[in-house]
Amino acid sequence: MAAQFDKTLIGEALVGEGPEIAHIDLVIGAKGSPVEAAFVNSIAMPRQGHTPLLAVVTPNLPAKPSTLMINKVTIKNASQAILMFGPAQNAVALAVMDSVAEGIIPKAEAENLLLIVSVFIEWDAKDKEKVRTFNYEATKLAIKRAMRSEPSADEVLAKKCTAKHPFCE
Repeated sequence: MAAQFDKTLIGEALVGEGPEIAHIDLVIGAKGSPVEAAFVNSIAMPRQGHTPLLAVVTPNLPAKPSTLMINKVTIKNASQAILMFGPAQNAVALAVMDSVAEGIIPKAEAENLLLIVSVFIEWDAKDKEKVRTFNYEATKLAIKRAMRSEPSADEVLAKKCTAKHPFCE
């Protein structure tokens, strides 16, 4: 196993706008690591309104590395659940698989790694294609950032006083 995976990698990305905006937080770690313990505990103990699910390209075709999705916002109705268990699920799986295809995640490590992806689906989101597109782009960007340990501490320090948080304006 590559030395890079001796530690937990962390990534984040915000993509899109409106109620379909995607905010992804994720961790990548090796089987046998604390990431595996969190992965197994999460899938084994769902809570009302927060049902962990595997990212799948389509049913019976899960992403590799195995990827667990966890919703950040409590699912309150069927239309919100369909966005999570459809467009977002497919988007996350495709972003993982494209990351493997492009070598961002080494193909040789696909069976050794696990991803946990926290997905934001706003209660007012309705547009399936925007949910799919924004979550794909955010997941792909978060994976790249995790694999490259970006942003660096120096970059955050340099931008911390001028950065604007979109939900604070």
